[in-house]
Amino acid sequence: MNETYYPPGAFRFTVTVIGAGTVLTALTGIDASFQEVSGIQVEFGVEEVAEGGENRFVHRLPKQAKYSPLVLKRGVVTTASALGEWVGATIGAPLSLPIVPQNLLVTLLNGDNLPLIAWGFSNAYPLKWQTAPLNSMENNVLIETMELSYNFFVRLTLGSPAAAAASLASLASKLQGAV
Repeated sequence: MNETYYPPGAFRFTVTVIGAGTVLTALTGIDASFQEVSGIQVEFGVEEVAEGGENRFVHRLPKQAKYSPLVLKRGVVTTASALGEWVGATIGAPLSLPIVPQNLLVTLLNGDNLPLIAWGFSNAYPLKWQTAPLNSMENNVLIETMELSYNFFVRLTLGSPAAAAASLASLASKLQGAV
């Protein structure tokens, strides 16, 4: 029997730090909750090469990939946050300490909170940390925005829970090896 395919919603997802700080993240769960994740984008640059005597077209040859910064938005966290501490320590030490890159995992979940798709980001580090304006005339959640650079990302389609667990474990080991 054929099931009707419905594209997944984009509103249920988690963000996980793979590596240092993972224990604090796992204990609290607060670093997994975000309002928005954007910047999951890659594109090839193109070099145009004209061929002598051929005037109908120009050869377009691919160059290296260019990745957009990963942007994470969430309500300001007022308790211990491994992600917040890492971003604060990196941005707060104006290159007087070495930058410690982390691997991140963004996972899209279905209605039963099972993973559908995951994106693994290798060697991410913070570029910008911004807090929304404080405004006494509005009743909004205070939002913080983190912008991260990274080397590359890998996309996995996960399928069944057992396949998802194996794929995520494989992805985590690949990202750990990329450090």
